[in-house]
Amino acid sequence: MAIEIERKFLVKTQGWRSLAVGTPYRQGYIANSQGRTVRVRQVGNQGYLTIKGPSQGNSRPEFEYPIPLEDAQFMLEHLCTPPLIEKHRYKIKLGELLWEVDEFFGENQGLIVAEVELTNENQGVELPEWIGQEVSDDPRYFNVNLSTYPYSQWSEGKSVSSE
Repeated sequence: MAIEIERKFLVKTQGWRSLAVGTPYRQGYIANSQGRTVRVRQVGNQGYLTIKGPSQGNSRPEFEYPIPLEDAQFMLEHLCTPPLIEKHRYKIKLGELLWEVDEFFGENQGLIVAEVELTNENQGVELPEWIGQEVSDDPRYFNVNLSTYPYSQWSEGKSVSSE
């Protein structure tokens, strides 16, 4: 079984931009219930289907499978609940860690979040100078919640579930 252990942070400066080239991502959610999600993702010319279980701390079970691009595109357009998540992902290797910086577009324009996957919950992390506030425990920053309650709507005072 695959376990995802990650921490999320806001990005406070542009210092990361020269460290990687971004790849376009489109993703949507077929199901989201009680912390369990079924996600469809298009990364460049490849499709993926991902199933995630409920979080426990910064960890959760995750299963990801490549699928044909045409299948992913159909699911994104016809099976996923809009709006879709649109972003560019920048993968930045610093020391032993791989940082993924997501620059969001569309309904989440203006949001930039960095995440780092860890081997265990207690692993120490040296933060790059461009990393800001940690938001690992703030459910608003989960991609599944950004699809139902986009960043562009946050000033309207709505709340979001922790699923």
